[in-house]
Amino acid sequence: MATLLEPTARLSESPQILAAIRKPDCNLAVWERATSPALGALVKAPREDVRFEARLSGLATRLENELDQAGYAASTERAALIADIVDLAQRYGAIMEESILSVRLAVVTTDSCRKFHADYVKARLITTYVGTGTQWIDGEDAACVARDEPPQRIQTLKAGDVGLFKGKMWTQSPAIHRSPPIADTGETRLMLVLDPPRGP
Repeated sequence: MATLLEPTARLSESPQILAAIRKPDCNLAVWERATSPALGALVKAPREDVRFEARLSGLATRLENELDQAGYAASTERAALIADIVDLAQRYGAIMEESILSVRLAVVTTDSCRKFHADYVKARLITTYVGTGTQWIDGEDAACVARDEPPQRIQTLKAGDVGLFKGKMWTQSPAIHRSPPIADTGETRLMLVLDPPRGP
């Protein structure tokens, strides 16, 4: 009889759960939280994706400049977005012991990364401000995908949830996830990704 694989995700309404990613038996830490419906206003106009590396100490100013160039007009919603990104970046930087981060803010309308996969990073922070969140599988379902079998239970982060996904550069059992399939639905997602710096 096969041994069932234990779930390796940890979920909590406390932001302190993110630090659980440092434990060997955790490959996904999820801070369950709500997001403001008002942030939906940020995807009502065409936006350029934002992608850059920056020091935590100057992140707020860099975000202001990058969002200006990407077409995000000054607003209460934009100010709230910047404050949240800075807060998440500080939490992520402390956990990962990094002072420089790679930041990506993307408006998504397609099935990007639609296949279940693990990232080739040490750990990646993902949150979806608007739209359906990242989908993930755990335990036996992750083993199914490794055997090219369909998973029985696909779990989905809610808008606002923060997931810290352990990648291939940290463990041989990384978090398995994908972007939700939204092509042809008319849905628009606003997604933030934080990574360690890419290096030289």
